[in-house]
Amino acid sequence: MNILITGGGGFIGSRLARALLDKGKLGGRTIERIVLADQVAPRAELTSDKRVEARVGALLGQCEALGKEGFDSVFHLASAVSGECEADFDLGLRSNLDTTRALLDALRAATASGRKPAKLVFSSSVAVFGPDPSKALPDLVADDTLPAPKTSYGTHKLVCEHLIADYSRKGFLDGRSARLMTVTVRPGRPNGAASSFFSGIIREPLAGEEAICPVPATVSHPLTSVARTVEGLIAIHEASVEELGGRLALNLPAVNATVGQMLDALEEVAGKAVRERVRFVRDEVIAGIVGNWSRGCTAERAARLGLHADKDFATIIRQYIADCREAPGGAAALKGLPS
Repeated sequence: MNILITGGGGFIGSRLARALLDKGKLGGRTIERIVLADQVAPRAELTSDKRVEARVGALLGQCEALGKEGFDSVFHLASAVSGECEADFDLGLRSNLDTTRALLDALRAATASGRKPAKLVFSSSVAVFGPDPSKALPDLVADDTLPAPKTSYGTHKLVCEHLIADYSRKGFLDGRSARLMTVTVRPGRPNGAASSFFSGIIREPLAGEEAICPVPATVSHPLTSVARTVEGLIAIHEASVEELGGRLALNLPAVNATVGQMLDALEEVAGKAVRERVRFVRDEVIAGIVGNWSRGCTAERAARLGLHADKDFATIIRQYIADCREAPGGAAALKGLPS
């Protein structure tokens, strides 16, 4: 079994790679090779495993060569994020649409040369949903809610979902799209995603730093941990089309919580002083983007695959703390915790 993970040097990609290496098998077959393709080199902890290879550079320029490497399965996670796509329209098109099309065509060429169609799992997003002038966005978006994105990022994800479904219909590949909810708490520094503050208002206070929340405490959103996300990506890979319910795009489970409830959980886990490191300073750009996002979700089809959300948001925070304590140098991320 040969596997490609695009975005393999990133937060979710590296955790997915680690999970697959630990499992040792995918689709009932032994994993012989995992290629991590990203603009940044993956962690040495991964590349020290003899089954792991790195391909560093812009993915768009690598797709044709990658298609010739004979992958059985592909997890396509690489993407420009929401804030980046709003700030730089051409970057979003190039990174999300052009690159995905190039990757799909490379896999199509491999199938045309006689290889069995590769199984592809695409990381779509809850951002495919948005308010439509003819129909209000429901409080909880479901698998069958009309996708109507109101950001470039969400539009790119929805277009790619349809491309993958069509390439699959034609037999060029065996694709499916997992609609990821907002993954938190992400380690490190903020990225260009408009959703970055959902991690920042937890991560920075735990590190003893002030955090700015750009939206009101009443804003609600579907949230999930990296562990549940990785679990979902693998489960969707393993499911048959019939088990998926016939359609190739589905929601992953999430905890539906307001910003205020997130901060309540932070206080529960870490104390009032940590919570008080969060200040509310409205950012009209971010608030405008988030205002068109889903307030919560359901995931009935994922539930039929045995997938479930984290118990509550406090559980997500506790898992982040445990991960930091296990990671080399992770203690610095928790220096704001009371002793």
